[in-house]
Amino acid sequence: MDPAMYPGASAASYLTYPQKTNTDYLGTYAAQTASTARQTANGSSASSTNDHLGDPSSSSSPRDASPSTTSLVLTIRLLMQGKEVGSIIGKKGDQIKKIREESGAKINISDGSCPERIVTITGTLGVIGKAFNMVCNKFEEDMLLLPNSVPKPPITMRVIVPATQCGSLIGKGGSKIKDIREATGASIQVASEMLPHSTERAVTLSGTADAINLCMTQVCQILLEAPPKGSTITYRPKPTFNPLAIATSAATIAAQQQQAQAQQQLAAAALMGGGQGVQVQQQLVTNALLQQHQLAMQQEVRDQGVLYLGKFKKC
Repeated sequence: MDPAMYPGASAASYLTYPQKTNTDYLGTYAAQTASTARQTANGSSASSTNDHLGDPSSSSSPRDASPSTTSLVLTIRLLMQGKEVGSIIGKKGDQIKKIREESGAKINISDGSCPERIVTITGTLGVIGKAFNMVCNKFEEDMLLLPNSVPKPPITMRVIVPATQCGSLIGKGGSKIKDIREATGASIQVASEMLPHSTERAVTLSGTADAINLCMTQVCQILLEAPPKGSTITYRPKPTFNPLAIATSAATIAAQQQQAQAQQQLAAAALMGGGQGVQVQQQLVTNALLQQHQLAMQQEVRDQGVLYLGKFKKC
């Protein structure tokens, strides 16, 4: 990920990372819960089941839930920048192919004509856990390759969630989201405003790869237990619109058309010959000089506009 995308991150806080691990929290959770279901069916005691799942209040164990949710199919939508998407696609699509094959998840990426792109991951809890774990680890590998002099922000993921489900993530008085933060060590923030032209919000997770994976486990479980209510208007990123580029293209086409017309008129004047032909040629030369002056003025105006936009973006 590009560190410039996170200007608010503290440089001193993320200069080093703990040793990378490949912990698959969602996959482990799914396997544990399935095993619990088998034990219950065979008449195992409730105490042995609780011992197997671990203490739900512990920061190292996933959230307790119904065994039936492990077989349900869930779709997670992640909002990413172009450089992030390029990292998980890899050269010639090798990385995304590896993630699909090893996790078994169905992964789709939205059109590349927008600065923001949506990565959709579909599968069971365990499948999504494997895919999400591989994506986080890839981002962590990218940051470890940066020079030590470059500040390394935390890994950040933006999950698109229907607004009707955000209340379940936050909990009464913010109790649920506070528990998630304390149990996982990850930062989780729910946007107060909906994404443009939609009824969805961005839920931002940030921290180390392990912390985000553990946080995503709990988020997915809550989303399964509290499905969206009513219809949802999904967020769709808009393509980039650059009016200066369009104006430049139109001016170029007009200049080409004027040049072709002048060449035709010069050819006609040459055929006329005599004094009348000379007068026509002189007039054409004058018109060409005027056109060049107008194009130079238009280019100067466009350059000033680009400079102004550049200053505006820095503010």
